[in-house]
Amino acid sequence: MSERSFALLTCSGVSNTGRLTTQAASVLVRRYPERFTCHLTAKQTTHDLICGLEYTDCLVVIDGCKDQCAAKKLSSSGLGPDIHIIATDQGIEKNGMADVQFWEIEQLVQAISRAVQDGEKNDFFNCVLSR
Repeated sequence: MSERSFALLTCSGVSNTGRLTTQAASVLVRRYPERFTCHLTAKQTTHDLICGLEYTDCLVVIDGCKDQCAAKKLSSSGLGPDIHIIATDQGIEKNGMADVQFWEIEQLVQAISRAVQDGEKNDFFNCVLSR
């Protein structure tokens, strides 16, 4: 079985956890470009979001907090994620405009990587994004 490709959709909000989602996605795309092939943000139009997903297999939604802006944006387009990660569920505190810490980026990157690996090991992905 060939490896699936993943798009990353981040909330990319202005708070520390929103900015963290953007930074973690950037790390994943740089570290594993053959795996994480696309980084989209909830700030994009629904049309651009759907077009951005055209050539990827699966979708990881990364929200900074329980507001779940990225998941809501995706839901409004009629799609759902294969994986949904919330930074504050990973032990990272939402702290307004605080600077994002390197350890927080790595902690979120590891959580996303584990979720992808666990999903593939247990083959629970629908991965029906390819159109």
